[in-house]
Amino acid sequence: MKKLLIYLSAYKKESVLGPLFKLLEASFELIVPLVVASMIDVGIVSNDKGYIVRMCLIMTALGLIGLVCSVTAQYFAAKAAVGFASRLRHGLFSHIQSLSFSQMDKEGTSTLITRMTSDINQVQSGVNLVLRLFLRSPFIVFGAMIMAFTVDVKAALIFVVVIPILSVIVFGIMLISIPMFKKVQGGLDKVLGITRENLTGVRVIRAFGEEEHEIQKFDRETDALKRLQMTAGRISALMNPLTYVVINAGLMALIYVGALRVEAGILSQGQVVALVNYMSQILVELVKLANLIITVTKAVACGNRIQSIFEIPPGMDAPSRISEDSSKKASSVKDETGTVEFNHVSLRYHKGGEQALTDIHFKAGKGDTIGVIGGTGSGKSSLVNLIPRFYDVEQGYVRVDGRDVREYPLAMLRDKIGVVMQKAVLFQGTIRENLLWGNENATDEELWEAIKAAQAEEFVLQKRDKLDEMIAQEGRNLSGGQKQRLSIARALVKKPEILILDDSSSALDYATDAALRRSIKELPGETTVFIVSQRASSMLHADLIIVLDDGNVAGMGTHEELLKNCEVYQEIYYSQFEKKEGAAQ
Repeated sequence: MKKLLIYLSAYKKESVLGPLFKLLEASFELIVPLVVASMIDVGIVSNDKGYIVRMCLIMTALGLIGLVCSVTAQYFAAKAAVGFASRLRHGLFSHIQSLSFSQMDKEGTSTLITRMTSDINQVQSGVNLVLRLFLRSPFIVFGAMIMAFTVDVKAALIFVVVIPILSVIVFGIMLISIPMFKKVQGGLDKVLGITRENLTGVRVIRAFGEEEHEIQKFDRETDALKRLQMTAGRISALMNPLTYVVINAGLMALIYVGALRVEAGILSQGQVVALVNYMSQILVELVKLANLIITVTKAVACGNRIQSIFEIPPGMDAPSRISEDSSKKASSVKDETGTVEFNHVSLRYHKGGEQALTDIHFKAGKGDTIGVIGGTGSGKSSLVNLIPRFYDVEQGYVRVDGRDVREYPLAMLRDKIGVVMQKAVLFQGTIRENLLWGNENATDEELWEAIKAAQAEEFVLQKRDKLDEMIAQEGRNLSGGQKQRLSIARALVKKPEILILDDSSSALDYATDAALRRSIKELPGETTVFIVSQRASSMLHADLIIVLDDGNVAGMGTHEELLKNCEVYQEIYYSQFEKKEGAAQ
C-alpha cells in the first residue's frame, strides 16, 4: 500500500492543506467548552446578560469559522483523493497493458477488473477519510485530555485511563479485521468471475438447460462471500458498543468525581460541564475514528491487492529502439523484408508446465502463403502468436525481416504485422472507427478497398449509414461471419508486411472463404500470409503447409506432398472431404 502513495505526489499541496484546515477546525472546537464554562461561571452565576450574549456571539463566530475550515478541508481532501484514484487507475491500466498474455491468463480477467474498479474505489474512500479525519480525531482526543488537565488535574486522570483502553479496543479490532477484509475482496473476485462467465455464456447455459445448476453455483459463492462479510462486519461492529461502554463509564466517573469536587468547592459547575463536554467530544471523535479505521482497513487490504498487480514485472523486455549492431547485421542480409523464420523454437506457457510447441523449424519467404493445420489443442495459435511476440520462446528464436523479434521495439514489430484473432473482437463505435484501428490515417477509399477484399462490401452497403453504422459493444448487432469479415478488413487497412489469419474464417461458408483467399492473394504488394485453420480446403494452394500434432511438427510441405506422406494431414483431409461428398449424395 505504501508504494501506491507515489500517485499522491502530484497533490502534495492538497494533502497538506486538507488536514491543516481540519486541525484549525478542531482547535476552534476545543475552545468551545471553555467558553461554555465561562458563560456558566460568570454570566449565569452573576446574571450578566450582556456577558452571556457576548459569549454566544463568540461561540457563533467559532462555529462559522470552523464550518469554513471544514468545507475547505473537505474540498482539498476530495480533490487529492479523486486525483490520486485517477492517476492510480491510469497507472494500473498502463501496467496491465505491459503484462504478457501468460501473466494476464494467470491473474484472470475478473481479478483485474475488480482491482481496476472496486479496489481503487475503496482506496479512494480511504485516502479521502484519512486526509479529513486521521489527524483531526487523534488531535481532538489528546487535545481534549490536555484541555481537561488545564481545568482540573485530578478529574483529568480519568481521561488518562479511558484513552489507552479505547486505543487498545480500536487498534485490536483493526488488526483482526484487516486480513478478514482481504478475504472478503478475494471472495468478491470469485463472484465477479462467475457473474462474468454466466453473462458471456448465457446462450450456452440456456441451450443445455443448466440455469438451475448455475444459479446454485452462484448462490454457493455469494453465500460464502456473505458469511465472510458478516464475520468481518460483526467484528467491526464491536467497535462502537465497546467504545460507548468505556466512554459512558468514564462520563459516570467524571460526573461523580466532579460532583464531589464541586461540593468541596474545588471546582465550579461550569468547569464540570467543560470536562463533560471534553469527554463527549472524545466519544464523538472515537466513533468517527472507528468508522475511519473500518474504511482504512478495507482500503489497506484493497491497496495491497492493487500493489500485488504492480509487483508483477512487465511480461517482456523490449528495447526502446533497434541497436546499431542489430541494424548492421540486418542490413547485411538482402531481401529479408516480409520473411519469417522459426529456428528450433520451443514454447512453454508457464514454468513447470508442458511444452506447447517443440522444435519448430521453418522459413517463410516474402509473399509466401503458409498454412498451419492440426487438431484442437495442437498448438496452431501458439505458433502464430510468437510472430508478433505475444509470448516469448523458451528455446530457439523467431526472426522477422531477418531480425530476432526480441530485438524490436514492440510497437515497431507489431506495426509490420496484421493479426486477425481466433475470436473476432469489435469495439463499440462506428464501422469506420473500428477499421481505423488498422490505420488511423486511412482514407474512405482505402477503407472500402479493405472491406471489398474482406468480402464485407455487400452487407456494409446494406447498412443505412454505411461506414457510419454503429456497432454495439463486442459487435452484438452483427452475425459471427460479419464480425470476422470486419476484423479481417481492419487488419487489411493496415497494409501489413505479414498477415496472420488465426482461424478467422470459421464462420464463413466455403465459397466466401475461397473468395477471401483469392482477394488477399491479389492485394498489391507481396504480403506474407499465415492461415491457421482446421479446414484443409483453406490451404490447398498454400506454398507451405505446417501440420501440427500436440505441439510437434507432424509434417511440412505442399498439399500434394503431405497427402502422400503425412498420416495426420491425410486423416484431416479425407475426413473433411468424405463428409462433404456424403452430404452431396
